[in-house]
Amino acid sequence: MAVISFTGVKVFSTTLARDRENMGENITKWLKENSSLEVVDKIVTQSSDKEFHCLTITLFYRHKV
Repeated sequence: MAVISFTGVKVFSTTLARDRENMGENITKWLKENSSLEVVDKIVTQSSDKEFHCLTITLFYRHKV
């Protein structure tokens, strides 16, 4: 099993439907603003209860060489 090295983590998370719809645009904007970073892994997590649905996208990154 290979170990992926990373130097930072960025977490995008929301429970609001409106914000979930815009999450992809927000992530794309962040990636463009941080083009010196290389995403090396990601985790998508969804959780919910009777009232709320939470979507979390976690990006693991390192600085490009």
